[in-house]
Amino acid sequence: MQTKRICLWSGPRNVSTALMYAFGQRSDTQILDEPLYAHYLHVTDTIHPVRDEVLTSMETNGDTVIRDVILGPCEKPVLFMKQMAHHLVDIDRSFMEKTVNVLLIRNPREMLPSLANVIGIPKMKDTGFNIQVELLENLQKKGQSPPILDSRELLLAPKKVLSKLCDRLDLPFEEAMLSWEQGGNPSDGVWAPYWYQNLHKSEGFAPYRPKTEPFPESLNDILSECQPYYDILSADAICADS
Repeated sequence: MQTKRICLWSGPRNVSTALMYAFGQRSDTQILDEPLYAHYLHVTDTIHPVRDEVLTSMETNGDTVIRDVILGPCEKPVLFMKQMAHHLVDIDRSFMEKTVNVLLIRNPREMLPSLANVIGIPKMKDTGFNIQVELLENLQKKGQSPPILDSRELLLAPKKVLSKLCDRLDLPFEEAMLSWEQGGNPSDGVWAPYWYQNLHKSEGFAPYRPKTEPFPESLNDILSECQPYYDILSADAICADS
């Protein structure tokens, strides 16, 4: 059996874990939560919550992760891997020729305040926007046409957007993708208590609610950096109303 290996290349705070949970409800899919996270922490000086626990609970060598996990054995026809684009540090990306790649984005005006609540004022390297544009351009040069999801569109119409995504992935849509049980998923990484608290209280995709709080002035500079990348990516995102 040849496994379809799907890599979701997301930025942080983009409802990527909810999307992973959705695929985890499929009858044909195994899910993985950020398999390159420990590698990323190992090769950078990034300080995140439970850094030590992540480093001791996962393989830290990116080449080994690619060989044994991303391209390794899988008992189901589909392997869905939630990945952070900014984890691609000191990584040979040629493995992406063997994976189906999807990009997940979120308007930086909405994403940055949420990220800042966890790590303080983010830098471009924390957002992944520049890496996502690199991935899009490089994958297109290799003949791939990676689907792009915008978290806003996904939350506005989960069934419609997931159905379109499944079509692009040559998979049947399953109604089970729209809901899950509260309390998390066995595939959650050890960092889940620090990043997934709200999601663990959910039973499905939360309705989209635009932010009403004023955008923090302290984030204006990083917003200006991120916005052009987001504009490039969002131009081809799957829309709920088309």
